[in-house]
Amino acid sequence: MYGLGVTIGAGIYVLVGTTVARAGPQTPIAFALAAILMGLTAASFAELAARFPVAAGEAAYVRRAFGSNVLATTVGLLVVAIAVVSAAAVSVGSAGYVGVFVPLPQPVLIVLIVLSMGGVAALNVKESIGFAAAITLIEIGGLIIVVLAGLLLEPKVFTSLPEIVPREPNVAMVAGLMSATLIAVFAFVGFEGISNIAEEVRDPARALPRAIFLTLFVSTILYVLVAWISLASVDRTELAHSQAPLALVFERLTGVSPQTMSIVASVATLNGIVVQTIMSSRVLYGVAQQGGLPARFAAVSTSTHTPVFATAFTTALILAFALAFPLHDLAELTSRLTLLVFTAVNLSLARIRRRDGRVKAGSYTAPAWVPYAGAISCLALLVADFLFLGS
Repeated sequence: MYGLGVTIGAGIYVLVGTTVARAGPQTPIAFALAAILMGLTAASFAELAARFPVAAGEAAYVRRAFGSNVLATTVGLLVVAIAVVSAAAVSVGSAGYVGVFVPLPQPVLIVLIVLSMGGVAALNVKESIGFAAAITLIEIGGLIIVVLAGLLLEPKVFTSLPEIVPREPNVAMVAGLMSATLIAVFAFVGFEGISNIAEEVRDPARALPRAIFLTLFVSTILYVLVAWISLASVDRTELAHSQAPLALVFERLTGVSPQTMSIVASVATLNGIVVQTIMSSRVLYGVAQQGGLPARFAAVSTSTHTPVFATAFTTALILAFALAFPLHDLAELTSRLTLLVFTAVNLSLARIRRRDGRVKAGSYTAPAWVPYAGAISCLALLVADFLFLGS
């Protein structure tokens, strides 16, 4: 529930319009490509999380692999940056949905949203993640409603299928697809965060790999279906410019006021902010425990048993980024930072395996080629980003 909450809330509700603007009819392919690339790294995370169930997992993996405190702290801070920038992007998107009901300027809405969700994240972990889990059911339900409405009410859903596969690929189409895939990577950010709450999970060696793979599988199915139905029901240009894209899709499919879906989307995006704040505060806590940050970041409240200072610090950073940058810039930056960290994690697993061998029997073990393929795929997408998007 935690993984789905941060992944789905941060992705499809906010960025389906941006992705459609870049890939057009090939948007479902962009989500599928991103899922395949993320699946390789998910397998590496699953094995590492089973081996080392600790907070600040990525930093711990790098320290274990390369024996460098500086490199480990750098990776840990990159993970915090990903969570902060991602939550900032979702905050901007959330303000777009909340603005349907509350006629306040966007900066004011952003401040209210970020501060209130930071307060929720500072609660006891059972309360804060329980809150996130309950909202996750709502946001998944919203996507399922869109999918069912599209399958039952929109005839173009099936007749538009052939348009997804390009008949005559060209440079512009490939550039658009790669650009959309980079944005789609942002939509999958979240599954790796499961490893960072390992110290608050019972039987992590069993639970964490299952949670990682289930999060990725469910998210992929929902993303591809929603992208497909959105393209079939709303003009691409109109969808790309909408502040509340799924509310627009829902209205066109059902004729019901878009406010209904805006409520669900508002809840979904708020959830993404909460779980990213929780995750990043745990990474700061873990890095501080490992000696990479001042001890204050590792301080735990005696009443909530959570790292309140780290949570407050994270909330302040999220607010600063959300007020300073537009949504698409935040999403692209999140994806690039994510691919850098994922490369480091894959290389860490490859090195740990060569030195320490396989995990004990009964624990999840990824195929031998996975960490290499994962590292290469992340670097390839970064190179494609530079070649296609930077030109």
